Amino acid sequence: MPPTASPSASAIIAETASGYHHLKIRGYSSLKAIPSSQCLISGPFTVGGHRWRIIYYPNGDRAESAGHVSVFLFLDENVDKEVMARFQFGFKAEKKAKPAAGTSEAAHSFASQGTWGYTKFVQWNALEKSKHLKGDSFTIRCDLAVVKRVRIEGTAQEAAPKFVDVPPSDLKQHLSGLFLTGSGADVVFEAGGETFAAHRCVLAARSPVFSAELFGSMKEGNTNDLVRIDGMEAQVFKALLCFVYTDSLPEMGKEEEDAMCQHLLVADTYNLERMKLVCEDKLCKHINVGTAVNILALAELHGCPGLKTACIHFLSSRANLRAAMASDGFEHLSTTCPSVAKELIAMSSAP
Repeated sequence: MPPTASPSASAIIAETASGYHHLKIRGYSSLKAIPSSQCLISGPFTVGGHRWRIIYYPNGDRAESAGHVSVFLFLDENVDKEVMARFQFGFKAEKKAKPAAGTSEAAHSFASQGTWGYTKFVQWNALEKSKHLKGDSFTIRCDLAVVKRVRIEGTAQEAAPKFVDVPPSDLKQHLSGLFLTGSGADVVFEAGGETFAAHRCVLAARSPVFSAELFGSMKEGNTNDLVRIDGMEAQVFKALLCFVYTDSLPEMGKEEEDAMCQHLLVADTYNLERMKLVCEDKLCKHINVGTAVNILALAELHGCPGLKTACIHFLSSRANLRAAMASDGFEHLSTTCPSVAKELIAMSSAP
């Protein structure tokens, strides 16, 4: 008797997070005067745990696409692994974007600060004859689905009973306790008149700068276990250690903007990239007429492209730009970042 075939099955499942963003274009006819390759950038929006923006070129992103609107989806963050996403640009409708002629849903992998889109999204003449342009305004809609993870499931796994519930990781809590108690600490730092006990191996594992200072060529020649940190407030250094041990910053008070600026500087000094991005993200929410040029200078000097983009977006408003240029911070920007100051002056003089 031949052996009985055992049926089996498996499935490849892509887990996605979906959303959409509306970009309202007001003053369409005036924006047509902007030269080719010059863009305007939308506010940030989040889909699938990632920060995105829409880049809008009123007169094409290059000379060959002049007379067209160009639109691109921009991943406004640095990532270790490329982000897979499916997107579609169209015009605002009741339920879903209506694709513009010549465009279709596209799937791409986005690297850090990556962009994908359409250099000839819609021709001026076609847009002006369409029902989408009303009162010199129209709205672009971007539908976006981000692949969060891909998993493979088999019927045997699906049918298997579950006998053990594995709790979430408590590593963060344990490391936080290690930091708070100082148990087993083998180095002490002094900053702002206060001392902080820490663990060399933890610091070295998290920061290449700490690694060099404590174990490498930058290690001090003496055997004293007290390391003095000059020019840093105690609370700022404490927040740095808190992030090293827990991957998060402590709760801030009302002066969060000033604190975040200091934390960003420290993160840059100690090469803590994630902490730096956390500070960038929080500072994006504190951009206003009084802070924009100071934050822009900080972003330019310390290599924060997302934060710089957010400042330029805020200053793309003529009223915001004029008010910011009249502030005390503009003189500081002119001294520290003259090329950026010249760019703002050119923006203010544009028709």
